[in-house]
Amino acid sequence: MTELFDISKFDSYKEDNRREVKKANGGLPIALWDTYSSFANTYGGVIILGIKELDDKSWKTTGLKTADKEKLLDNFWNLIHNSQKVNINLLSENDVEVYEVGEDLIIVICVPMAKREQKPVFINNDMFGGTFRRDHSGDYHCTRLQVKAMLRDQTDNTMDMEVLDDALMEDLNKETIQGYRNRHRTLKAGHPFERLDDLEYLRSIGAAAVSDVDKQLHPTAAGMLMFGNEYNIVRHFPEYFLDYRELLDPTIRWTDRLQSSSGEWSGNICDFYFRVYNKMIKDIKVPFKTKGGDRIDDTPVHEALREALANCLINTDFYGVRGVVIKKEPDKLIMENPGYSRTGKAQMRKGGVSDPRNKTLMKMFNLINIGERAGSGVPNIFNVWEDEGWIEPVIEEQFDPDRMILTLEFKKKQAKKTSDKKQAKKTSDKKQAKKTTKNMVEIRKYLQKYGESTTSDIAAHIELSPARTRVIMAEMDDVEAIGGNSNRTYKLK
Repeated sequence: MTELFDISKFDSYKEDNRREVKKANGGLPIALWDTYSSFANTYGGVIILGIKELDDKSWKTTGLKTADKEKLLDNFWNLIHNSQKVNINLLSENDVEVYEVGEDLIIVICVPMAKREQKPVFINNDMFGGTFRRDHSGDYHCTRLQVKAMLRDQTDNTMDMEVLDDALMEDLNKETIQGYRNRHRTLKAGHPFERLDDLEYLRSIGAAAVSDVDKQLHPTAAGMLMFGNEYNIVRHFPEYFLDYRELLDPTIRWTDRLQSSSGEWSGNICDFYFRVYNKMIKDIKVPFKTKGGDRIDDTPVHEALREALANCLINTDFYGVRGVVIKKEPDKLIMENPGYSRTGKAQMRKGGVSDPRNKTLMKMFNLINIGERAGSGVPNIFNVWEDEGWIEPVIEEQFDPDRMILTLEFKKKQAKKTSDKKQAKKTSDKKQAKKTTKNMVEIRKYLQKYGESTTSDIAAHIELSPARTRVIMAEMDDVEAIGGNSNRTYKLK
């Protein structure tokens, strides 16, 4: 959490979706617990007690002292360990720090992002009324739909593994199954599943399973989504909807559209994937490559687009509203799917952790060489875009309803004037270094004259903020700090 709060940068901070300040003069603020829940259910954040936000959005301390600190901390730890107040405590003592700002104290509480299996984090023993999330405008109550989505994501068995006891194997589309099997056979000749009949094959890839209810073979949720007909899929997933739109001519609402509900094709995920992929790549201007004199049409860009489309479908919450929407615009592709990121947006971008919302769908795509298991899919997309010199992809997460949006632009980045930037940085660095040296001289003179002194006294003398003064003194080998955060003083060694 050090990137969210550094006492040396105190004067530059403002409230945002990862930082919240509260006065706390009359005791622990009631709204503290809303913020605890919202940070835990989103990306984590810091709650800072003893601060008020001014009209210009800057922060000012409210006068907390040592006596207030003990009372606030005792009350805080008592309540966070009370399951009637908070259903789970995510904090240890290391997550709460006390700092001196001028003559006042502030209490900084670092709230981590809860793990998938810990969500929802709620307050007042009320799961549906006491679960919050964080957006740019502050804390907001989660809807029942959002809470249910968190509950579905708690288990290691993903939603698509469920056996649909009231669905029949005949409900699956035979043409889609044969098309999938043909691809599997072509890509992996001699695979052990090749000799199986359709029912055993579907069972082996996770598209069917024996029900605990009647001991008969039924489609799984993944099997229905991948191979079912749309009119059967919506019986189990009422919000299921796949939509591809081409918006290549501004005078026409869309130049091409493919919807799962049209009745003109199966409407399942497998057929949608291949139809949409072929439409997506149709106009992409990527130079072909050669190998041994033969043209290779499959470039890293094509592989990245397959990865992006499969990732969109694999991580969709098919109980979520508004469905999957793929929009193709001139020089741009936008992929939207219901559901929040289970690993968090930052981890998704970094890669290395694979936690798909639909593990069986991922397995089915992997069997035909689509998708990555190691969590490297999204970083690979960014790397390919970087290699092409295109504008960096944008991952956006929306809440209420939960939605992930990936925007891929096929436009070159604007060239940066590196030499100008380096020169500007050098100049500003030199100016800063000169100022710092001058302030160090003034601090030494002050301490020689007045002896052991507080941060605020020294800061007032050199006309800097206490936070900046503290940073400068930390760089001085001949100055030592005495005492803890609440009563720290400085003197020359």
